[in-house]
Amino acid sequence: MDDDQSFSTTGRDARVVIDLALDDPAWLDDLPGAEDCARQACVAAFDQACPETRVGVSLMLADDACVRSLNGQWRAIDKPTNVLSFPSAERVAGAVPEPAAGQPPGQEIALGDIVLARETLLREAREAALPANHHLAHLVVHGALHLLGYDHNNDDEAETMEAVERLVLAGLGVPDPYA
Repeated sequence: MDDDQSFSTTGRDARVVIDLALDDPAWLDDLPGAEDCARQACVAAFDQACPETRVGVSLMLADDACVRSLNGQWRAIDKPTNVLSFPSAERVAGAVPEPAAGQPPGQEIALGDIVLARETLLREAREAALPANHHLAHLVVHGALHLLGYDHNNDDEAETMEAVERLVLAGLGVPDPYA
């Protein structure tokens, strides 16, 4: 990441610490307000899924080339995807995240990283006739839930994860993405 193209910020909710990196400045032109939308969606996901736990997450607004590289390196898939999640530990969906062994009391639990691909996200939003900020919110919530152990490898897991996504998104005023 080039220093002149990225910055970090901390979420306003002291319980949810968000390290937001803008790796692709085109986000600012293509989706003004993307940073605030991503922060709000991230906080809403953790407010719903682990409301009493102090957590930290890294969130990167990147481009397709970055996500394609990460997808190839970590998943052996040579193409971009809309969102990638890299949990810091294996977690069980619905369980309260536990601090790492030896972690000082009061320090946030580092959940992992979420990386979003701008071009793929915008293309998908266009193709589905969705507002881009709604699709961004959905993908951030989706990525955040992956960090908490939610998955969609089978129908039961998908139903559970989608139910939480719907609940979080409704609270943000985003219509059901699965309707």
